[in-house]
Amino acid sequence: MRIGELSERTGTPRRLLRYYEEQGLLLPGRCQNTYRSYEESDVDRVLQIRGLLDAGLPTRIIKQILPCLDKPRVIHFPDATPEMLATLERERDRMTERIRCLARNRDAIGAYLEAVRGG
Repeated sequence: MRIGELSERTGTPRRLLRYYEEQGLLLPGRCQNTYRSYEESDVDRVLQIRGLLDAGLPTRIIKQILPCLDKPRVIHFPDATPEMLATLERERDRMTERIRCLARNRDAIGAYLEAVRGG
């Protein structure tokens, strides 16, 4: 598939897909006319990348763990180094704190809406 279809199917702008390629996160093939060519599996790969970015992981970490992703949302890393494990633990802890913050903000907005609506 071409970049436009991948963009449409994943809800990811073409410019961002090209950025993922520049970062080594996505590796499209090339057609004879030099257009990018994506596989069906790239749909899941883009969704994985977006999910990891949304969770707050930087692209340098994502690039390291992407080869270990067996299928969407499942990470398998058989040769984890102590440094990689420590990095992932730090990232997990940072995500946990972001989740707490988001939950507090969600609850505050919910309380405000309830108060405004008189409920």
